[in-house]
Amino acid sequence: MSHKRAMLVIGGEAPPEDYVKSILPGYSYICAADSGLDKLIAWNMEPDLVVGDMDSVKNPSILSNYKNTKLYPIDKDYSDTELALMELIAMGFEYICLVGGGGGRLDHLLAIRALFERARGPDEWLSPGGRLLRIGKACNFSCRAGSIVSVFPLAFGAYSMKSKGLKWPLNGLAWNPGGFGLSNIAVNGRFYVDPGEKPVLIVLPLDSKGPF
Repeated sequence: MSHKRAMLVIGGEAPPEDYVKSILPGYSYICAADSGLDKLIAWNMEPDLVVGDMDSVKNPSILSNYKNTKLYPIDKDYSDTELALMELIAMGFEYICLVGGGGGRLDHLLAIRALFERARGPDEWLSPGGRLLRIGKACNFSCRAGSIVSVFPLAFGAYSMKSKGLKWPLNGLAWNPGGFGLSNIAVNGRFYVDPGEKPVLIVLPLDSKGPF
C-alpha cells in the first residue's frame, strides 16, 4: 500500500500527532517543507528529505543533523511547499499527501488550494479541519453516519457526477467554476462519488476511510 506514496509535512496547523502516526504505515517516504521539520521533531518522526529556505524553523542549527536536504534562498519564485512537491513528483511518487497548512495566513491557504488545480499536484491535504482529496475516478468512502461531506469542482467545472449514500445526490449535476455542493450528509456513513468528466475535490472528516 505504501509503495510510491509520500507524506509531505508543511508549516501551519496540523492534525493531532496520534492521527498522523496512525496513517503513517500507508506511506513509504516522509518529506518536511520548512517548519514542517519542527512538527516532525515534536512527533519524534524522522524525515527522509528536508526542503525549503528554512526561514521558519525554530532552530536552524538542527539542519546539520539531516544529510538529505535541499536548501533554497529566501528570495525565490516558489513556495517551500511547491518546491517539496516538485521534488517528490520528480522522484516518481504516485500519491502525495500534504499534512499541515491549517490556520495562519489566508494567502498561504489559497496557495495550497491552488496546487490542486495543477495537472500533477497533491492528492490529499490533511489539516485539523478534515481531509481534502482530489478524485478523478469513482470512489467509495466510509465515515460516521451523518457526517458532513462537501464537493467542489476544479477550474474547469464538474459534469456528469454521480453519488450514492449522500442525502442530496450529485447525479446529473453540472457545476461551472464557482459552483459547489456544501454540507451534504453521508446518511448511513457509507457513500460513493463518481466525479464524472472532470476531477473534483471532496472534503471529509479526518476519521473517514477511503477512497476504496
